[in-house]
Amino acid sequence: MSFKVTGKTDADVEVEVVDGGVLESRRHLNVRGKSATLPAITDKDWLDLKFGVEAGVDYYALSFVKDAQVIHDLKKWLSSQSSKIKVLAKIESADSVKNLEDILDAADGAMVARGDLGAELPLEEVPYWQSKIVQGCRRRGKPVIVATNMLESMISNPAPTRAEVSDIAIAVREGADAVMLSGETAYGKFPQKAVAVQSTVALRTEAAMMRYQGARRFGTDEAPPITWVSPPNKRGTQQSGPSDVALSEMFAYHATTMANTVRAPLLVFSRQGGMPALLSHYRPDKTIFAFTDNPQVQRHLTLYHGVIPLLLTFTDSAEATFDAAMSELVARGYLTQGQIVALVQSGKRPIWRSASTHTIQVRRVESKHLGSQSSLEDD
Repeated sequence: MSFKVTGKTDADVEVEVVDGGVLESRRHLNVRGKSATLPAITDKDWLDLKFGVEAGVDYYALSFVKDAQVIHDLKKWLSSQSSKIKVLAKIESADSVKNLEDILDAADGAMVARGDLGAELPLEEVPYWQSKIVQGCRRRGKPVIVATNMLESMISNPAPTRAEVSDIAIAVREGADAVMLSGETAYGKFPQKAVAVQSTVALRTEAAMMRYQGARRFGTDEAPPITWVSPPNKRGTQQSGPSDVALSEMFAYHATTMANTVRAPLLVFSRQGGMPALLSHYRPDKTIFAFTDNPQVQRHLTLYHGVIPLLLTFTDSAEATFDAAMSELVARGYLTQGQIVALVQSGKRPIWRSASTHTIQVRRVESKHLGSQSSLEDD
């Protein structure tokens, strides 16, 4: 429904009905071009945040983020709780888009919440801001979700509209890490079919991108180039050479290039998730299999494009751990005998190597990797 404001008093607003309808309970009001003066985190939100810490959630999607300060405040509070929960900014208000760059710098990722964004801004501006948000996260190496109304018709119908199918494909082509359903699965009549449609369209779109465009380090044609994540001031000096951060990123880029050249999936071992995230940024042609011994890191990595994270106990022997990982991938049907894989060792926290050493190995699946039972922890 929509209304035109014709006057106001100290306590009331007088309006003229433009588009009528039935006003149900638990609805909220949007004023186009304006954001509410309510705090970004309400008292009820703080109770929910505390519950999330106790329950061990992995991500918070913070609604109606007005500026970067609220992200900093929440992260400071999470640190005081010894929590490693990641914070996603839901970009869905007029203030959000005004402060977009600072918000994306502060957050661990973002969600394009198109429902409220389309209510607070003119509808015709939503595609523009969707592209800006997706590309902003891509340049920063942070995950981004496109959400709301993706398969709205499937709440009550077993098949989507052609426009909805195109909407999913556009989000995939722009470089989103994930596309999300809401009402379609929360209360829709065909939740499983909706998930199947979204997955099928995303996979088919990615296959077409590989066939006609190859690996893409860039977003849409009109978007600025997506190159390095690290800003120039973190890349070291001419005298000292690249910083550790820059070395890791350069390594991720060249590991991706090598894997694409030999047409191999990537195997990476990580305790904090940094290297799998960097590899995801460069969108390798094949899957990134990220092995970690940290269950929360495994769950965090599920949001990153192209990453399949798996739990594995790291032994003192690098070779034994590599063999266990490859055997597990064979057992799960991801690898076959004779297949080539690119094995990556890098990151801030060395595993079976010195801090100054970064290695890429190209290995072939051997007979010793066949026929073993699953040795990974439940995931």
